[in-house]
Amino acid sequence: MFPYSVEEFSETEKEILSNYVTDIDGPVFALVNLDESVKGALFARYSRSPKSLRRLFVDEFAVDIVQENGATGSTGVGTGRAQALYDRVFNEYGDDSVAQLGGVHLACEQVSNVLTKLLERGRIMSYLEQSTRYISYDIRLPNSQYRYYRDPAVLESPLGNNYVATMDSAFTRYAGLIPKMESFLTSKYPKATDDPDSAYRRSIKAKALDLLRGLLPVATLSNVGIYGSGQAFEALVLRLRSSALPEANAYAEIILQQLKKVIPSFLTRLDRPERGGVWQAYFEQTRIQTRAITERIFENHNSQAISRVATPQPNYGNSVHQPDSYSGRSDSEGNQVRIIHFDNDGEDRVLREILFEYSNLSMASVQSLLSQMSEDEKADLMASYVGSRKDRRHKPGRAFEATQYVFEIVSDYGAFRDLQRHRLLTIDWQPLTNELGFYIPGEIEEAGQTAEYVEAVEREHELFDLMSTSFPVQAQYALPLASRIRYVIGMNAREAMHLIELRSMPQGHISYRKIAIGMFELIRDVAGHNLIAQSMQFVHTEDDGLGRMASEKKRL
Repeated sequence: MFPYSVEEFSETEKEILSNYVTDIDGPVFALVNLDESVKGALFARYSRSPKSLRRLFVDEFAVDIVQENGATGSTGVGTGRAQALYDRVFNEYGDDSVAQLGGVHLACEQVSNVLTKLLERGRIMSYLEQSTRYISYDIRLPNSQYRYYRDPAVLESPLGNNYVATMDSAFTRYAGLIPKMESFLTSKYPKATDDPDSAYRRSIKAKALDLLRGLLPVATLSNVGIYGSGQAFEALVLRLRSSALPEANAYAEIILQQLKKVIPSFLTRLDRPERGGVWQAYFEQTRIQTRAITERIFENHNSQAISRVATPQPNYGNSVHQPDSYSGRSDSEGNQVRIIHFDNDGEDRVLREILFEYSNLSMASVQSLLSQMSEDEKADLMASYVGSRKDRRHKPGRAFEATQYVFEIVSDYGAFRDLQRHRLLTIDWQPLTNELGFYIPGEIEEAGQTAEYVEAVEREHELFDLMSTSFPVQAQYALPLASRIRYVIGMNAREAMHLIELRSMPQGHISYRKIAIGMFELIRDVAGHNLIAQSMQFVHTEDDGLGRMASEKKRL
């Protein structure tokens, strides 16, 4: 069974597309014969559009491209010579750095939200993912089905009908609540006289979709735009091939098939038994062996399952704060953020790096100097290094990477999927189950829609329980984005500044905004890193209601 919907194009559209995409029908294809600037603009538009990339290209980009280049586009002059060079250097000498010189813009469509996290796991690639916040998921696929992944093995099992019925019910409930929430929000947030109609409508819509996003199952389909080098895609294919998720295994081969059309030389090692075969076997064996050993250990210690085991606390040294009872914040909807590790001398570590960078002293001499400085002098040094920041994109330098924070978070899966995409995090998460409950936005309750919301979520949780025995991996498809998951995030102060300021912005989703604000407060109040907290000048802690209104006005 092929679980992907095929989009229809006219003969004229197919002729145009054949010059710019490697496949017209399948869910994975690469862009060709286009300038890098066009590809970037197309992917940027892609993340905020419900359209597939091919439809978006035909509707919004193709006319200008065809007028400029003619119907056939670029002829690819010089590619044969470059191909020969790469074949010789890469295959004969095995220089991995050569594999970084060829890049591909790859569109991965009709991907479950589970698979998006595996696609985006690598740090050396660039991603844009279709938003669940700005796009209404009552829009169906070209085959009139709701947008969720249909695992072939699940559909062919006795649970197949139940799976489809539960998923369809969740999407139907989601679609039915959209106008109700829009009506409620219009009453709660009346349009001001100076609010443009279009900005107001978009803000109301965005707020309604924000509040209802938690009803969407994790099986909800997304589109992911990926740009990466041959080396990065090689790692991606290996990662998907060795995954326990059947969807990932199948998608790896679809990706590889399309990549071979544009960067075949960079991928030859994947199918060599002595190279790619060994790598894949290694990943699979270590995963299986590690799981077997940990399960045995947990059984010896009377643990019921891997997901129940507390995250171990590594020994970072005597200067690291490792409390017996974690300090944290909980919000009214039950999400939690705790700080579980931080450097007691974190600010001195940053100051030490600043002094070292701006002097010719040894680190021992810098440390001696630092011990003699007054608190006012330290504050002045930190303030001078941070400088006068005009917006959140103005960040201090690498000295802020000298101190680390680790947070343990329990949040809805929707918030997790947004935070997980940050490239510089060290992040691990537990299996997604229904054991931690689910998130109900306060304004859902305020709107009087709690019963309907809870009924939809509980039905998805019941399907998860039914699937867990026969399909322990695929069972997570049934869970809604409102389901809570526990994860651990580690980051240095420089990345903390970026994440906290970005994710606390008014237009952000309220769920991850509360997490970002909680992180900020823990750095300031529990770690006691007041100078670092003061440098985070663009943390937004107030609730602005229709958070997107200001940014929507800027678009006009």
